[in-house]
Amino acid sequence: MPRSPICSLRHENRLRALGYVSIAGVDEAGRGCIFGPVYAAAVILRPQADLAGIRDSKLVPEDERTRLAAKVKQAALAYAVAHASVEEIERINILEASRLAMRRAVEALSPSPDYLLVDYLRLDSPLPQTGLVKGDAQSKSIAAASLLAKTARDEKLRELSQTFPVFHLEANKGYGTPDHLAALRRFGPTPFHRRTFAPVRSILEPGLFSA
Repeated sequence: MPRSPICSLRHENRLRALGYVSIAGVDEAGRGCIFGPVYAAAVILRPQADLAGIRDSKLVPEDERTRLAAKVKQAALAYAVAHASVEEIERINILEASRLAMRRAVEALSPSPDYLLVDYLRLDSPLPQTGLVKGDAQSKSIAAASLLAKTARDEKLRELSQTFPVFHLEANKGYGTPDHLAALRRFGPTPFHRRTFAPVRSILEPGLFSA
């Protein structure tokens, strides 16, 4: 079985050797959820910063993510968080909405980056860029962005959980878990549910997916 890639600065160091200075890692959070906006972050790390522990947010327990997100902000030359709304997700689809949120985060960076390392996707941007498969497991910059995007989205979900307590968003984070789908069947969708997503559509239009 092949080894998992090690999260490091090797991609950033290669680009610095080519003359790039402000290399931004870019990632999103919430693409596979059935509820809420999709979030994205862009981070330019200081080359000499303490980056110990910074890794893919999916591998980090929630309490540690908060601590590491604060560490990312201290280690960053610049960072920005952005999102695309549920309305935008429904209008242009989740893939394009993810790209939109990422582009918004990149455009909010100051100073501006001169190269982008993006988790998997390619952005509609004139900046040179590389899309890395499982980039949040390879690049410290992308992992840092994943931490900021994930913690920002989790914070928003905790806020929305106060408005919609029956969906237990603080626990399921907007994913289509059995308890979330059961509540959706019982109480119906909120304005923050992604109605074009199959789990939601199958409840709203039960005959749509029948054989």
